[in-house]
Amino acid sequence: MQPLTTARLKALAFQPGEVPEVHEPLTVQEPEPEDSGRSFPPPSDPACRPLPDVRNGKGSAAHVFQHFNWKKNLMGGSSTLASYAEGEAARIFAELERALATCRSYEGEGWVGPYTVRVRTETAPRVGDEAVAYRETDPSGPEGDRHNQQYVVVRTGNTIATFSELSTGEDLSFPTELISRQVERLRNAQRP
Repeated sequence: MQPLTTARLKALAFQPGEVPEVHEPLTVQEPEPEDSGRSFPPPSDPACRPLPDVRNGKGSAAHVFQHFNWKKNLMGGSSTLASYAEGEAARIFAELERALATCRSYEGEGWVGPYTVRVRTETAPRVGDEAVAYRETDPSGPEGDRHNQQYVVVRTGNTIATFSELSTGEDLSFPTELISRQVERLRNAQRP
């Protein structure tokens, strides 16, 4: 089966009016061309590299991003929907699982500068063909104001969907009901 195209992934993402928990507009974004933006060095620990690679759709045939400006959490959430060539999603997901077995912390650089995060796994929802959940927290921030981001990564056939929820202090999670709805759309789109 051919990988889903960017246009198909955009059509499968949540559309305006489908998620009442967010402020509109609810848009889907395509990635910028690789040579058009700033690039960042890989994480300091090579064992942790699959974490940002998967959530950014690296190596995919096509991927799109969606941001969720929640009404109840100003920090927001996001999703990445990525499609891969036959067998590649399973291979990349296996790399992510191996990374989560050993990656405990890493240093990196992002839009706001250098950062350090601790990584801990969580119980993933039972969705898709396989799923993992983990949380990255910044150990340097004050307890009530530290960077705290949950990731739920789900493989369904030749697609990988990554959902994230950003918060400060408390452990917030991306809504499982929305994950289930999105994963079901990806599953249905890949049926012959």
